Amino acid sequence: MTEWFFHNGQQQAGPLDDAAARNFARANPGAHCWREGFTDWLPVGQVAELYGGTASSPPPPPPPGGGIWGAFAGGGNPFTPPPPGPASALDYTIHGHEMQYVAVSLAPGESAIAEAGALLYKDASVDMNTIFGDGSSRDGGSVLDQLWGAGKRVLSGSTLFTTVFTQRGGGPGTVAFSAPYPGTISALKLADYGGRLICHKDSFLAAARGVAIGIYFQRRILTGLFGGDGFIMQKLEGDGIVFIHMGGTLVERTLQPGEVIHVDTGCLAAMTADIDFDVEQVGGIKSMLFGGEGLFFARLRGPGKVWLQSLPFSRLAGRMLASSLVGTREEGGVFGAIGNILDKR
Repeated sequence: MTEWFFHNGQQQAGPLDDAAARNFARANPGAHCWREGFTDWLPVGQVAELYGGTASSPPPPPPPGGGIWGAFAGGGNPFTPPPPGPASALDYTIHGHEMQYVAVSLAPGESAIAEAGALLYKDASVDMNTIFGDGSSRDGGSVLDQLWGAGKRVLSGSTLFTTVFTQRGGGPGTVAFSAPYPGTISALKLADYGGRLICHKDSFLAAARGVAIGIYFQRRILTGLFGGDGFIMQKLEGDGIVFIHMGGTLVERTLQPGEVIHVDTGCLAAMTADIDFDVEQVGGIKSMLFGGEGLFFARLRGPGKVWLQSLPFSRLAGRMLASSLVGTREEGGVFGAIGNILDKR
């Protein structure tokens, strides 16, 4: 059951169930409300679910005598609002080894966001809604805000839309998200890393609602050209939990101030915002031409933390493409030889 709390700056009311909260909101249109899943107190007129649909029409005026605070609050003591529930309080379990999925348990009214197409299964009580952008704004934002959010997602390699999953039932509900290719799913709490992570374009899988998915521009020309991710990476901001998918096996490295490591340009999956990311030439001409590592390494300088993937999808796709081309040539050669024999007969 969803528990609602109300305050008017002097008095408090709650917890109230859904029916009592709707009655209370209609009688006290000037109050602010909060429930689990909200990041801040909201005016009751902005919360559509308290009016059984849309909150665009004004609520009825309060009754004489300043509302019904006494009936619910019981005493009218000065009220200090409790801090809102953190957006990161997701209950989850990661299943599997090479082909993982994550099952998230949502409390009533709680929401999670995911990439379009990431759903594995969900309970019938979990509502699914597709929106423009990342859904980080609780009130949806203006049309321009939604278009800008969707545009940022396209620039960072994602789709225009994000899927929001919200538990509408009276108890907890489960929704599960699966990885698109073999690898590891890692759950990271953004608040533990200064509220921001920089990720590979294809790394983001799902998150607590309220996490903002933006774009991170590479300011160095060579890094943008040869860093493996182009000039644009994904930027995840907020204080909630994010689920990041990395190809192959996950490698975590914490770099001390001034510590430098060289990484294959495709193997960088994520890093904290304080990591200095640049490229460095592989070596001499022979190493560049025949070493198989391309022209540049990714150079990562601490302090900060980096997450590396042992099998980036680009490497896997390249090997599969090369094998398919070799197989086609060999197949053509075999059938060509058989055809030549039949022609001679």
